[in-house]
Amino acid sequence: MAVLNRLLSECIRDVDGLGKYLKLEKADEDRIREISERYPICIPPYYLGLIDPDNPEDPVRRICIPGMQELSGTGVEDTSGEGDNTVIRGMQHKYRQTALILTTNQCSMYCRFCFRKRMVGYTDQETAEHIKEMAEYVAQHTEINNVLLSGGDALVNSNETIAMYLKTFSQIPTLDFIRIGTRTPVVLPMRIYEDEELLGILKEYNRKKQILIVTHFNHLNEVTPEAKKAVDALIACGCVVRNQTVLLKGVSDDPKALARLLNRLVSIGVIPYYVFQCRPARGALDEFQIPLLKGSAIVEEAKSMMNGQAKSIHYCMSHVTGKIEILGEIEPGKMLFKYHQAKYAKDNSRIFMEELAPDQCWL
Repeated sequence: MAVLNRLLSECIRDVDGLGKYLKLEKADEDRIREISERYPICIPPYYLGLIDPDNPEDPVRRICIPGMQELSGTGVEDTSGEGDNTVIRGMQHKYRQTALILTTNQCSMYCRFCFRKRMVGYTDQETAEHIKEMAEYVAQHTEINNVLLSGGDALVNSNETIAMYLKTFSQIPTLDFIRIGTRTPVVLPMRIYEDEELLGILKEYNRKKQILIVTHFNHLNEVTPEAKKAVDALIACGCVVRNQTVLLKGVSDDPKALARLLNRLVSIGVIPYYVFQCRPARGALDEFQIPLLKGSAIVEEAKSMMNGQAKSIHYCMSHVTGKIEILGEIEPGKMLFKYHQAKYAKDNSRIFMEELAPDQCWL
């Protein structure tokens, strides 16, 4: 806990702290202060150090500094029906084989595009409380073969809490693996490579049940020597490290930039899996969403520059009805989609076509 507590205590959480790193106009300070009352700020000094302070459009800056449209009021609070899929407080069972657990509402860095802005850093009313009951549910539902520990950021939990989750679920024989959803290797990598206790916990329980780390690099500037050191430490524990990227306006919406990112991730042992369409979340929609037709063109052009492992990605949207793969434009204005994972059995692997408006960002 000493490492984690020290690092979290150093995080910047207000406008005055930001002013030590960035040039902010008075109007920007006032707006950021207003936004932070609803959508909190939390940024490690390490991550702030990745920003070019002379570039107001710096992609890392866009990811972590509040944008002017966050209080526009557009978008929806729960973009994928998480409330409807909750079976025990803090645990969702949307997909037949997966149980998702919101282990915390805290992160070491609050991403401005977060689709859980309704709760992250704000309220713990949706986070897990009853681990024993959740384990009993998973054990009784033998169709569940994996558990995803998410949040917030699952690695912002104490080492004791992480060990408790891993100990509890690694004992369930019907589980094939445990996933940990985290941005920590990206935004606070020293929490991993400086914490021998955490690494010991991961190594111990990885011997009992395969642990997959699902992380979240969105721009090449995030793939630093420190991030690689964290990834190396996770791999040394036996963990498999995979990545999901969100297609974000001003961050990852350039085909060359997206290809460079995913190729670089493969080179450090991180296997790309999803490129997600940015969700229409309240507080994020107006800042980051890209139209589906444009997004598909970006991803396809990027693929032409990717190595074979990098282009194993699936371009998807996490819809209320499931993860829908965006296959591409079949004729002008018409796009093919396929259910990659479905909430309802009738939709399993279903392919369908939609006619899209040029500015349409969601189904």
